[in-house]
Amino acid sequence: MSFALSPSSDAVEAARARLDEHLRETIAWHFSPETGCPFWLNWAREAGWDPREEVRSVDDLIRFPHFQDEWLRDLPNEVWVPRAYAGRPYYVFETGGTTGMPKQRISWEDHLRDYEEFSETLSEEAFPRGGNWLMLGPTGPRRLRLCIEHLAHYRGGVCYHVDLDPRWVKRLIAEGDFATANRYKEHVIAQAVEILKHRRIHCLFTTPKLLEALDEKLNVPDAGITGVFCGGTQMTPQMVRFLVEEVLEERAQFVPTYGNTLMGLACSKPPSAADGWSITYYAPQPRAVLRVVDPERTDRTVDYGEWGRVELTTLTREFFMPRFLERDEAIRREPWGRFAWDGVGEVRPFRA
Repeated sequence: MSFALSPSSDAVEAARARLDEHLRETIAWHFSPETGCPFWLNWAREAGWDPREEVRSVDDLIRFPHFQDEWLRDLPNEVWVPRAYAGRPYYVFETGGTTGMPKQRISWEDHLRDYEEFSETLSEEAFPRGGNWLMLGPTGPRRLRLCIEHLAHYRGGVCYHVDLDPRWVKRLIAEGDFATANRYKEHVIAQAVEILKHRRIHCLFTTPKLLEALDEKLNVPDAGITGVFCGGTQMTPQMVRFLVEEVLEERAQFVPTYGNTLMGLACSKPPSAADGWSITYYAPQPRAVLRVVDPERTDRTVDYGEWGRVELTTLTREFFMPRFLERDEAIRREPWGRFAWDGVGEVRPFRA
């Protein structure tokens, strides 16, 4: 897939116009008594203004408060069901929850559309149609497990899985039990090695740390892997270079993404030495918008090249989430290639 280095001003303007139109449609849906969900209909009544009349562009999102993750922990899932979806069973996906109640997001088809759109960005050579996948990542009540399998099926392959509980790993690390955490990692990697030895697999989803651990047990490209779809926010330039040049030996394509249950998938500019192996991600607009804001004045977007906190707005018929402050920080990056909107670079935990 080829990309222009920088989108034209016309492309940037067209993307912004499309986003504003999509926002107005989303607002109309969620704040209409016929289609909206109880949470936002009640919120509008208490706020005393009608977003359908007053929100015309993304600049107007500042009228909303920051979305609070406690709402997804403490409120019953029924308050998020759009009236247009009443009576339809839904998926419940979780995020977080190392201790206490995790955040939950309900879904009908959003998780499928997110990965179908992402599929169109993948190289046919590195991620061949009909190729089988290995999902070496979190399982359990996370949408990632279903989504990687759907991605494999959507592209004509099947998906194999390991059994991995990241909450247990985080608990062990928090308690300082690194020996048991390492044993658990070895247990997970052993599952992956057995599958790769006995099944023909071309495509791999995993995290940076698990990819590095897998490399200690076998040569990943020699095992048949031609493409690696990698998730995880902590991908330093040093780690990216190591994975591309030493682990994958530049024989398998490395595709990093920034994604979560609340957003979907942000694609990346292909990593390269020319960029110092620095990763920049671009939100799946218009379904989601990423902004890098001043942590002390979150109404202000930082300048290009500056660090700030990542703010996420999700805009689908299933879920409206304005101005959620992620627990991440990043550098604001300029539009690039087919992504005619801002990117977020070198994402890392907030104030790490």
